[in-house]
Amino acid sequence: MSITNGEAASLRSQQWFGADGKTGFMHRSWMRSEGLPDDTFRGRPVIGIASSWSELTSCNIHLRALAEHVKRGIWQAGGVPFEFPTTSAGEPLVRPTAMLLRNLIAMDLEETLRANPLDGVVLLAGCDKTTPAYLMGAASVDIPALLLTGGPMLNGRYRGTDIGSGTSVWRFTEEYRAGRIGAEEVAEAEAGMSRSQGHCMTMGTASSMASVAEVMGMQLPGSAALPAADSRRATLAHVVGRRIVEMVAEDLRPSKVLTREAFENGVRANAALGGSTNVVIHLLALARRVGVPLELDDFDTLVRDIPTIVDLMPSGRFLMEEFERAGGVGAFVSTLGPLLHEGALTVTGSTLGENYADAQCWDREVIRTLDNPVKPAGSGIAVLRGNLAPRGAVIKQAAAAPELMTHRGRALVWDSLQDYLRDADDLSLDVTPDDILVVRNVGPRGYPGMPEVGNLPLPRSILQAGVTDMVRISDARMSGTSYGTVILHVVPEAAAGGPLAFVRTGDIIEVDVPNRRLHLDVSDEELAARAVGWSPVVVPGSDRGWTKLYVDHVVQADEGCDLDFLQGASGAAVGPQAF
Repeated sequence: MSITNGEAASLRSQQWFGADGKTGFMHRSWMRSEGLPDDTFRGRPVIGIASSWSELTSCNIHLRALAEHVKRGIWQAGGVPFEFPTTSAGEPLVRPTAMLLRNLIAMDLEETLRANPLDGVVLLAGCDKTTPAYLMGAASVDIPALLLTGGPMLNGRYRGTDIGSGTSVWRFTEEYRAGRIGAEEVAEAEAGMSRSQGHCMTMGTASSMASVAEVMGMQLPGSAALPAADSRRATLAHVVGRRIVEMVAEDLRPSKVLTREAFENGVRANAALGGSTNVVIHLLALARRVGVPLELDDFDTLVRDIPTIVDLMPSGRFLMEEFERAGGVGAFVSTLGPLLHEGALTVTGSTLGENYADAQCWDREVIRTLDNPVKPAGSGIAVLRGNLAPRGAVIKQAAAAPELMTHRGRALVWDSLQDYLRDADDLSLDVTPDDILVVRNVGPRGYPGMPEVGNLPLPRSILQAGVTDMVRISDARMSGTSYGTVILHVVPEAAAGGPLAFVRTGDIIEVDVPNRRLHLDVSDEELAARAVGWSPVVVPGSDRGWTKLYVDHVVQADEGCDLDFLQGASGAAVGPQAF
């Protein structure tokens, strides 16, 4: 696509490469060491390719190769590509949790985009935290940005059946703890689960965020569901490279796409997908970056008329390969139809409805019709409130046991995850299936970083008795691949002095999901008395570096767990000259 003289003069990058005197000399001459012809710097849009590639981040290991296809498209369209790395978060490896690094990645990207001569950016992300982090960082700078996620892995295989990443990990390890399978079966499943590059192929957080981002208009149609190993993803990357150059010419920025309508589409799509509770935290954080009003209660009230129509693990039977073959996000959007804001603008320059006007579904077992859903309307995320969670807590109804949606039980309380895991394997533990397991100090400040541990493994004695679910409550998150009657994101967290810090073993807790209630049968006066002399647990290692900055400034889950000083936007203003 050709750029007019007027457009070329207005390019942000020209304040570097078009500058006179010493400043322009410095900027242009050093870049010539990369072998670029003189006319590279004359009015061509400069496009960054942000990559979360890292050998420590297996979900994103293929993004370096994908970047080459993006570059081809950028060159073909008349742009100049520059690939750059950012901090990466290897979800399966990072301790205490990759969530501790989400805001660091977002800040890294934001500073890189603002400080360099970039007119637009392609965001190559894939794993759970890199996708929202990249959206947050790019939205804060607000130059034209186009997301391309890396795609899901191929289906896992085990003894002739499909197994799903994450979901099957929990199932196999619990079966092993119960003594129903041996180490040989676990090792065999482990070897067959991750058969290719790519992120989790269940509707976990990575697939949920990819699909939601496409519905919200930040990815090209067809981007979310294509497997990472599919050659069509390389073709798509080439097209992405061409499209970002066009977006620069059109001045199509994230602020024009990420509207209130887009966020409502994302919230409703996540419910219809049976998507991850982590999407709640990520969209709340993203909304605050772009100044869109979005509250925790929206994730409940906006989805009460939305059925779950995608039959994927952990809430259903299938995996992302089947979702893509059934028609992917296009078939999904066309099925939801007017339940979404079809007039919302997307990165194509067209509306959501226009993007998928001709989309068809090829398998109604995988993507159900509205009158034959996997779960009925109102089965999405529910927001619970009460004296145990004054600012809210969430539960993924589609993954929970219906018989536990209304429950009253004795609390068994642990101050740390490590203590709970030790006791859970003790066959003499005093526990019954009606008890409610409570683990605290696993929130944003308390762990720190709010790890995905809320789906607590059940006590071994309970598993051996054949029980498969219990009510569990914490200030943690859980993986989008997880399942169970798990109440998460209790706000305020225990480490912030929330009521969760003062629950005691033997207290009675009432859970009433239909009425959105989470109540501790302890008087306000008694809770106040228990709080006298309380002080938060001191987290080892939180006295320096990024962890100290995080603990001192992270906001609570109902506001997205961003850092308080990163909420809002920095903009793309060019800084003062360096030479």
